Amino acid sequence: MTQRISIDPVTRLEGHGKIEIFLDDNGNVANSYFQIPELRGFERFVVGRPIEEMPLLTNRICGVCPEAHHMAAAKAADAVYHIDPPLPAKMLRELLYMAFYCTDHTTHFYALGGPDFVMGPDAPVAERNILGVIHKVGLEVGGKVIQMRKYGHNVVEMIGGRKVHPCTSIPGGLTKGITEEQRKEIEEMGHWAVEFAQFSLQVFNDIVLANKEYVDLILGDVYTHHTYYMGMVDEHNKINFYDGKVRVVDPDGKEFVKYEPKDYAQHIAEHVEPWTYLKFPYLKNVGWKGFVDGNDSGVYMATPLSRLNACDGMATPLAQAEYEKFYAILGGKPVHQRLATHWARLIELLYAAERWVELVTDPEITSPDIHVKPTETPTEGIGIVEAPRGTLTHHYWTDELGRVTRANLIVGTTNNYAPIQMSTHKAAASLIKNGNVTDGLLNMVEMAFRAYDPCFGCATHSLPGQMPLEITVRDAEGNPLEVLKQFC
Repeated sequence: MTQRISIDPVTRLEGHGKIEIFLDDNGNVANSYFQIPELRGFERFVVGRPIEEMPLLTNRICGVCPEAHHMAAAKAADAVYHIDPPLPAKMLRELLYMAFYCTDHTTHFYALGGPDFVMGPDAPVAERNILGVIHKVGLEVGGKVIQMRKYGHNVVEMIGGRKVHPCTSIPGGLTKGITEEQRKEIEEMGHWAVEFAQFSLQVFNDIVLANKEYVDLILGDVYTHHTYYMGMVDEHNKINFYDGKVRVVDPDGKEFVKYEPKDYAQHIAEHVEPWTYLKFPYLKNVGWKGFVDGNDSGVYMATPLSRLNACDGMATPLAQAEYEKFYAILGGKPVHQRLATHWARLIELLYAAERWVELVTDPEITSPDIHVKPTETPTEGIGIVEAPRGTLTHHYWTDELGRVTRANLIVGTTNNYAPIQMSTHKAAASLIKNGNVTDGLLNMVEMAFRAYDPCFGCATHSLPGQMPLEITVRDAEGNPLEVLKQFC
């Protein structure tokens, strides 16, 4: 008789998900599914709204990374009006974005992913969290984490108008700039952020890299997959989060394609499975071959690790040195071990902090030239940025008045859904044998998705059509009385 194990809900992620594991008669994994049971309908209810509202509406998709949606939508709105914002406006947008990146990567490393390493995969559930981490490494570290988040949100508020859900980007630029006094304050916070990023890399070195058991876990086969890798790069193929072209390398590290945002639909398609609301993007010119590794599979990954694999280096000196150390220790490019993503995330944290300082010390950053008025008839536009958890695409079609007639969003986490399904299945099949299931083993299955830092609150959407629904009616003691199903 088939045994079913449900990890519901999965923990330490943004949004909601569950893992259903089915064991055969011998207690081994017959199949597993990483299911997303929630639905966000932004692609439908933005229809009819003015394009200039998209940076405001779509950043409400998520309270974790509203800045990413704000920027992608703003760039798409620029494209809809066929307008190029002034350089100071672009710099201010990117400065806001770097501060956001520092805040977001800090949150994931210390609160979501870090407990598995700092406390250990088998640590009691009550200790495997941010409070356990602070208790083990000290209150001073907890204070630094809070300070980093505070500084990041302060910068977002200064440039974006609000600490959460920024509101200043409009077609053609921004509604406001920054003063010299604000610039000095942001610069001081940026220098502190660089020191914090270096401190965090040292924490990783002392706790993870110095522990042979952890290094063996990272380098082992359980969390390893050979897929394509995606990331945005500048004209020198160096990493860039705000602007550039999207580059994809194959499992051998060779460039497969590099495309401009406007051409994404020529290269990316989406596959649908009936057991989840989330779609599975894949490389159109390779094709969907299922949840399998290799050059013949269209599965790709878009994470901090994939961005490092896809670029030729970091665009700032301190991050470049860490990038070189990363590949020297892990055996060269590309790195396929998914748990190495946590290390890659900290290298990106350092890059974002360095870039923050570069931008805020540029003399043009306080220029009042921050907006160009749109004059052309709106049509269609695409905006792409690198969200912390993956390449984020906003695509809008409008009528001649600028009202949205159609929208398509490919969110960072959506790019990673196929590899997440592959990673959780492989971890479950590798770790669960002969019906031996412990809390520690199930947490190690969850570690497979945690490396991707998924955000399912903003990733979930389905193709138009029937939506499955299952309602279980229970009595006062929790016993099921009736199960009502629609399209199941």
